Amino acid sequence: MKKIVMICLVLVMSMGVAMAQKPAKKAPAKQMTTTVFVTNLDCPNCAKKVENNVPSLGKGIKDLKIDLATREVSVTYDTTKNNPETIIKGFESLKVEASVKK
Repeated sequence: MKKIVMICLVLVMSMGVAMAQKPAKKAPAKQMTTTVFVTNLDCPNCAKKVENNVPSLGKGIKDLKIDLATREVSVTYDTTKNNPETIIKGFESLKVEASVKK
């Protein structure tokens, strides 16, 4: 009888250990930033081309605002997924000259 009780006790304890979960890893916090780029956009068609091809600018882009009057594009993006250099390369792929506004 003692052996049966011991076996049951060991089984119950081993199930508790097996079912214990490791603490979940937290995803890195999103760090959003907005960078203003000076571009050579000068017409609504050029602006539409950029707006319709936001994925070409890279990952993590959350918002894009184009001001044709000043030829500036404000890009809000996740800094853990993208950076200004990558975004400039994305503009180049769309045949748009861009540089970070100082």
